Amino acid sequence: MTAAADRPTGGRAESDATAVPAVRPPAPVDAAPAGSVSTETGAPRRAYPLLRFLPFVATVLYVAAVLLAADTAVLDLVKYALYLALALTLPGTLVYRALRRTPHSLLDDLAMGTAIGLVLELPAWLLVSVLDLRGALWAWPLVVLALFAATPRLRRHLRPPRYATAAPLGFSWAVGGAVAFFTTYLSSTFLERNPILPTSDDTRQYLDLAYQLSLAGEAKHHFPLHVPQVAGEPLFYHWFGYAHMAATSMIGGIDLPVVALRLAIPFLCALAILLTAVVGWRISGRALVGAVAAALFFVVGETNFTDPVTMPFGTQASFVIWHGMSMIYSWVLLIALIGVVCALLKGELGRGGFALAFLLLLASSGAKASSLPPVAAALLVTFVVVLVVRRRIPWTLLILGVLAAAAQLFALAVLFRFQSYGVTPEPMWSFERFWTPPDGPMWLAVLPVWLAFLVNMQLRTAGIVPLLWLRRGRLEPSQVFLLAGGIAGPLIYLMVKQPGDGNQYFARAGFTFAVLLSAWGYVMVFDRAKLSRAGRVFLAVEALALAVVLVVAQFRLAGPAEASVPPRPIDPLLPLLRWALVLAAVLLLVTALWPALSRWLPALRGRGGIVALTAILVVGAPGLIMDMRKSERFSNGGAYATISLPKSRVDAARWLRDHSAATDVVATNAHCINTPADGYCDPRSFWLSAYSERRVLVEGWAFAPRVSAAGSWAFWDQPLLDRNDAAFTAPTAASLAALRSDDGVRWLVADHEVAAESPELRILARLRYSNDRIFVYELS
Repeated sequence: MTAAADRPTGGRAESDATAVPAVRPPAPVDAAPAGSVSTETGAPRRAYPLLRFLPFVATVLYVAAVLLAADTAVLDLVKYALYLALALTLPGTLVYRALRRTPHSLLDDLAMGTAIGLVLELPAWLLVSVLDLRGALWAWPLVVLALFAATPRLRRHLRPPRYATAAPLGFSWAVGGAVAFFTTYLSSTFLERNPILPTSDDTRQYLDLAYQLSLAGEAKHHFPLHVPQVAGEPLFYHWFGYAHMAATSMIGGIDLPVVALRLAIPFLCALAILLTAVVGWRISGRALVGAVAAALFFVVGETNFTDPVTMPFGTQASFVIWHGMSMIYSWVLLIALIGVVCALLKGELGRGGFALAFLLLLASSGAKASSLPPVAAALLVTFVVVLVVRRRIPWTLLILGVLAAAAQLFALAVLFRFQSYGVTPEPMWSFERFWTPPDGPMWLAVLPVWLAFLVNMQLRTAGIVPLLWLRRGRLEPSQVFLLAGGIAGPLIYLMVKQPGDGNQYFARAGFTFAVLLSAWGYVMVFDRAKLSRAGRVFLAVEALALAVVLVVAQFRLAGPAEASVPPRPIDPLLPLLRWALVLAAVLLLVTALWPALSRWLPALRGRGGIVALTAILVVGAPGLIMDMRKSERFSNGGAYATISLPKSRVDAARWLRDHSAATDVVATNAHCINTPADGYCDPRSFWLSAYSERRVLVEGWAFAPRVSAAGSWAFWDQPLLDRNDAAFTAPTAASLAALRSDDGVRWLVADHEVAAESPELRILARLRYSNDRIFVYELS
């Protein structure tokens, strides 16, 4: 293994080449500036500057068309584009240019700059929230611009620098294609299935979407944040993504449901794809690595063989992207952080790189609780490995480790207040559901589950294996960091228990590391194959043809997972295991025939490795498409568990938003998403706080931190709940006055589908709004 630069300096750090030299094939030039000499012919390359922007323009137009087809207003789309360009990308890019040392490419500046813009938006939002000057949030980018214009040392960053390279056209089209594909996936599974506002009382919606909207509304109007459904209950949670949605609404003047259900998620997904490609290119020196990583992450899905598709171990990029936007928001910051850390390890950033890393670490700490533990573990492993090899302290890694520890401590102490959300050490808890103590050896029960997990969730990381083989274990520090992070994520997932399967998020965080390293390994195999142009075309056709065959096979042959009689824990995994055996048999057959094929077609000689690895990495191609197919078979809400979201409820909540103060507290008689029977209530009702953007005295309390810690849905303050409900069932002048003075309640929202309120309420309070279902009263 080679060693990293071991001390931070203002100049260029000591490079990897000063230690044990790494064996790496010479990297071809992926791009050259306009007017340069062609690397193949030596002739001048004709420049078409505007042609380089065609993939970007085409991608933006396609995404815009998808959003417009999903009933997004043209004005909202224009305002959102201006917000992204002027309030995120512009200030973030200026700060990134000031802190990074050497320009890489325009794409690197813009992608990383937008991620930094997301980070800088948080303290700006925090400042105006604390000072109660929320109307001034739009001015924070102007402050950054003024600072750069007024400071001579910073003023030069207002002008675009001379970049050493430009994005290759093929790379740009590949990344644009990945964005277009994943936007199509989002359209099918999310945008088309969830109207911005309910269209009738029969509308259904995935229940988490209203909860996310309520958190964005809380961040828009309050600080510190509380649980919107239980006024006064502190929110110890990773809420930074919802502050971003709130800032989007505040700066852009866009309705929060439009931000949450149309704009934020497609943008963050596109940015994550772009960052994956840019970081892969930057850390490896090959644009192809970035393009392959983006495809493995957001085009190829989990490997499975059921229809409708199942998710026995969770997912990486399907479903979880839109059902919980904190995941994709955290990925954007984590991918950018990985890029900064790897650049520091390669000696490509000066002291400003540590400032960038710390900014991204702090933002990641409150973006998703699962982000920093794999980062910290990867830094620790890399520190130990480099220390052993170099036999001196790697100061870069030590400083990064201290910064990561500080960010993690900040999250635990300030944001989460040491709340665990039910996470406890319990090795193999996520696997135990699939096996029972067998009559024979335990390994006969355990081995199939491990095999299913690797095929289902980790097959896209297969490129790591040839990388380790070709490097003979002599990894660069950045590769050690990626490998350690890629292992740490799934390892933490397997070592802990979370009753709601929240431990899956650690595996998802680790995947960001692993997919970059897998793409790097793939390109190393690709380079060794030394394919001609015809060979590259053949390889692309092979990958596409195999993907089509796999999709068609699943469409025609896959069926629902069938349980045996009596059912066994392993039953959900059997279709996947059978499919893995079929694919393995085909691979073995082709391997056995390959020598004969190579004699018949000499061009195949020495290319078996790249053909096989391409096939393995493409096996999950049906994953996202099968998820889209699943969604087509369901009506509102997509293919997942939905709840009723009647238009009458949302209309009343939005009327309340428009006729109340942001500080008003609301009480309601609607707490459960079910009809309570035998004392059982499913308290996951979030519609009122979501669409009114107001705190509710007691709505649904299922996602409150103390509920997750207790593992029970029982409400913890029964006297408060009794006071709340008595306002509707047995109101008195004294009880309503106490509710107003002691609990701050100004509005009462009665749902007649739950129970009709007492007739006395119309005498004691003023009826301000009603429809066939909802009655809204104001307390004087």
